[in-house]
Amino acid sequence: MSKVSAWVTTEAKSKFVKKEIDLGPLKDEEVEVAVESCGICHSDISLRDNEWVFTQFPAVLGHEIIGRVVAVGPAARGIKVGQRVGVGFTCESCMHCKQCMSGNHNLCPEPTFVMVGHQGGFASRVRSHWAWAIPIPDALPAAEVGPLLCGGITVFSPLAMHAQPTSRVGVIGIGGLGHMALKFAAAFGCDVTAFTSSASKEAEARGFGANHVVQTRDADAIQKLAGAFDLLLVTVNVPLDWPAFINTLAPKGRIHFVGVVMEPVPVPIMPMILGERSLSGSPIGSPALIATMLEFAARNKIAPQTEHFPMSKINEAFERLESGKARYRIVLDADF
Repeated sequence: MSKVSAWVTTEAKSKFVKKEIDLGPLKDEEVEVAVESCGICHSDISLRDNEWVFTQFPAVLGHEIIGRVVAVGPAARGIKVGQRVGVGFTCESCMHCKQCMSGNHNLCPEPTFVMVGHQGGFASRVRSHWAWAIPIPDALPAAEVGPLLCGGITVFSPLAMHAQPTSRVGVIGIGGLGHMALKFAAAFGCDVTAFTSSASKEAEARGFGANHVVQTRDADAIQKLAGAFDLLLVTVNVPLDWPAFINTLAPKGRIHFVGVVMEPVPVPIMPMILGERSLSGSPIGSPALIATMLEFAARNKIAPQTEHFPMSKINEAFERLESGKARYRIVLDADF
């Protein structure tokens, strides 16, 4: 099927309108997925508003996609019609560069993002290269799992790279990303501290797995944590007192950014040198790591906390996300 229904934004900051779009012929290595649900991520707001200055309008956004495979190209491998799969931020990589050939497909210099110059998941159907259509374990609740394809892998990846069961991990920002980071870090066996600007989230943060909760604007409390953390995971996109947080790192500790903080981050170099500390960041993970994350989530019964809207209420759902009231991810259920 080449013509499908989709919710389209036609210019920066515009409302979504329902339209019919043409996907064209199915490529040899593509699969076509009938969309069951698609999560909304803060990245969708940034893309809708063209904050990153690479949105291509008209745009069909949505990159936390769950659905059933309905067509498979002749050169696709490992995916069958009828299989439930997920498609995240990236739907294709070149498959021949050094990064792809070494298993780091998410670092490919020529990726195709599912909603940039491509039709995303706010549609009745979506397409992906077969390697980026990730099978969903039966043990996971399909209606809730979409946000793991973006927010989940975004926080799981640095934990997989830099955390151990003995690690003391701080998660800065307990929202769509942060609440999943708490769940994963707790399941890793880490001692977990949640940093939040909202006192009302303390009980929920502990329910997600935090052993300790600290206010992000409480300078005295943060000062008392000097040298406390092996890993600080930053999930917010707002400026904070970064030197104060760097001071909470233990020797060889790391502050790792997954939230897109648009302002430059001041880094005092002497504490970094004397403590052999590191600053780093990462995007989503490779297809293999996404599959590993889903298996880990299924084994540990981890799923994001979600609110559901019918996809026909997409504009209302975006308004709720922008208001900061969502607890903690919003999922749109396809109702075409």
